Amino acid sequence: MDTDAVWIPAQSTTVGADNDYPEEGPPRTVSVEGFWMQKHQVTNTQYAEFVSTTGYVTVAERPLNPADYPGAPPANLQPGSMVFHRTAGPVDLRHLSQWWTWTPGACWQHPRGPRSSVRGRENHPVVHIAYEDAEAYAEWAAQSLPTETEWEVAARGGLDRATYTWGDEPERADQKLSNYWHGEFPYLPDKGYGQTTPVGSFPANGYGLFDMAGNVWEWTADFYGEDRSTTPCCGTESYDPSQPRFAIPRRVVKGGSFLCADSYCMRYRPSARRPQMVDTGMSHIGFRCIRR
Repeated sequence: MDTDAVWIPAQSTTVGADNDYPEEGPPRTVSVEGFWMQKHQVTNTQYAEFVSTTGYVTVAERPLNPADYPGAPPANLQPGSMVFHRTAGPVDLRHLSQWWTWTPGACWQHPRGPRSSVRGRENHPVVHIAYEDAEAYAEWAAQSLPTETEWEVAARGGLDRATYTWGDEPERADQKLSNYWHGEFPYLPDKGYGQTTPVGSFPANGYGLFDMAGNVWEWTADFYGEDRSTTPCCGTESYDPSQPRFAIPRRVVKGGSFLCADSYCMRYRPSARRPQMVDTGMSHIGFRCIRR
């Protein structure tokens, strides 16, 4: 394994949590074999090397087939991705469309839209990565994406049942432990927050892994189920029953992002989880790899 990796020891420990987020339960004891995990989320520089070597084109850069999206306006059929934009002031937090915008031309090389670039952000985590984009990189690097259990065990850093990657107590005002949203969401972040930061900008956990809380969400290999009691065996079982028109598999993403605010989405914790459609990258989703 390269020098950007640390060893996660074999162990039996508890994953999941019993709290106000029912999808995180029930807690259960698991056993995992040891594995190597990248210290950092995959960066723009690393992904650029992969693209330069292979000629790979990400999902967000590919033309869309109108037949797959009947009735969609032509403007929505251009290659692109979902981009976060701060609002002008306080908004109803039930409506995500107020801060997420479908942006033609947005992709990993143009994270905020076609006129943006990753210049000066070479060491930031790569974003706008769909599941197959992450999987393709992992295969090229002779690595794998972690399972949800592997990811969570690694994120806890050896702290059994700890609420956060650093322990049981929330971050104090005099600490800077993670790149989650500090300030008024989604319009007024504190200085230094509200966007991705270079990998490794915050302290590592007990295993020497950086950004296992915040910065960007990370793909795992598992299909999403409604709780931790079962993992769907296939993509069809991971469809969202509340959105029957979208027959798209969903995988588990972990770790939260720079958009996780305590007032809205306190999901920068090891047990936290969210479903993500496999064909959809966003400006707060990246990944890291493991080697078993």
